[in-house]
Amino acid sequence: MSMGSLHPMVPHPYRVRRRRRETHDTFTLELQPASREGMDDERLPLGQEDAERDIPIASPQPPSTVPAFLPGQFNMLYLFGVGEVPISISGDPADSTTLAHTIRAVGTVTAALRALRPGDMVGVRGPFGSHWPLSDAEGNDVVLIAGGIGLAPLRPAVYRILAERAKYGRVVLLYGTRTPADILYRRELARWRSHFDFDVLITVDHALGNWRGNVGVVTTLIARAPFDPLNTVAMMCGPEVMMRFAARELVRRGVPVDRIFISMERNMKCAIGFCGHCQFGPTFVCKDGPVLPYRGVKDLLTIREL
Repeated sequence: MSMGSLHPMVPHPYRVRRRRRETHDTFTLELQPASREGMDDERLPLGQEDAERDIPIASPQPPSTVPAFLPGQFNMLYLFGVGEVPISISGDPADSTTLAHTIRAVGTVTAALRALRPGDMVGVRGPFGSHWPLSDAEGNDVVLIAGGIGLAPLRPAVYRILAERAKYGRVVLLYGTRTPADILYRRELARWRSHFDFDVLITVDHALGNWRGNVGVVTTLIARAPFDPLNTVAMMCGPEVMMRFAARELVRRGVPVDRIFISMERNMKCAIGFCGHCQFGPTFVCKDGPVLPYRGVKDLLTIREL
């Protein structure tokens, strides 16, 4: 965790720089550290329910740059008077001025985040959790497998790989969505695909409109993806059932089980391993994850509703 002097349970104030629509139910928030001008030096009231209990949200001298994060980590986004939600960081690790989070509006907090406009305030705690093993992957082929919004936590890994391209072998991104309308980051996918040494394969469950690409689950792309199984590190994020079958297919193709990593999603509250909401067997996803070695959780993935 790279939080400087900030307390891990204290949200830091950020302002919305931009809200960008990605799909019909998904958007990206770009956030920048809020100026102290016009704010109380110590506290910011949260709302009527907290009128007699102001909660500190920042250090007296908050940093003017975004705390460094590693690809795969997440933040807790706090909307004053509404609630808090864990969201993976989806921006460029090299950008020290802006935080990006790609969010699907599926509940009260995420729907309220979707309604924000430039200049509105958001509390941010983090970054938290483990990260993609990009250093360990150096010198190897890299396979990135994403399902739906699972592309968002992998996006920073793509940025890092492209910035340090000579350190890696073949790089393959396999991406599956429900329909063509659910595809994230269309312009970036086109740019990534334009690199001669970066393969991007996309598939959809249901071909609608004028779609002429692959149809089927993302695991169907693994057999024909161009990589050397014995010299590959695989990283994946998406629905658990997708990751379970994708990992099995990778192993079937010859990728060593200890070179497969997944990113888990669970209900998180504290983000530092205290509350137990995110426990997954013996693992706390917020602290030990969200990026976990497949070898350590593969049996747990077969247990329904764990």
